[in-house]
Amino acid sequence: MAITATPTPGAGLVSPKDHTLILIDFQSQMSFATKSIDAIELRNNAALISNAAAGFKVPTILTTVAEKSFSGPMYEEITSAFPGQELIDRTSMNTWEDANVIKVVNAIGRERIVLAGLWTSVCIVGPAISALEQGFEVYIITDACGDVSTEAHERAVERMVQAGARPMTALQYMLELQRDWARAETYDLTTGIAKKFGGAYGLGITYAKSMFNAHEG
Repeated sequence: MAITATPTPGAGLVSPKDHTLILIDFQSQMSFATKSIDAIELRNNAALISNAAAGFKVPTILTTVAEKSFSGPMYEEITSAFPGQELIDRTSMNTWEDANVIKVVNAIGRERIVLAGLWTSVCIVGPAISALEQGFEVYIITDACGDVSTEAHERAVERMVQAGARPMTALQYMLELQRDWARAETYDLTTGIAKKFGGAYGLGITYAKSMFNAHEG
């Protein structure tokens, strides 16, 4: 029997109303030893997903570890996207073992979790595997994560994928939230974030709009 296609999105695509974003330990001390990704690219990607989540009103949890005593403040690129939001500081390396974080996860009440942070092999693997085992869907924004080596990052991503997590990139995350250029209410938001944080793609948007007054869709 032939399959009949329909113009509907797949259930595996993320949307602003179906997930919680958790940003973990984007802090100075963690960043110093991060070698799998350039610090500038990491901060840029963190800013991209933070501004996208804030703009699309995705419930977002910001969490740090030993902020005052050891690891330092969270990236300003992230906190500025969520002005006034409280950061949840932990002692546990595994965010999912922190009762305060879990209280917020349960209060939000969404069964799909998107993760990004430092380091991939510790601070992201822990909550990813823990959440998966409790029945949550888990996505990892892999280019907004980093580790002490490329080997450590790649093995961590492989381990999470083998456990059932789904990898994606920062730009992919934002464009999946938008998904249709006819969604006029978030068009300027999406292209504005892309122009500021979207690298070569953002330059292309700037060029097309400046030279030809181009408009997607």
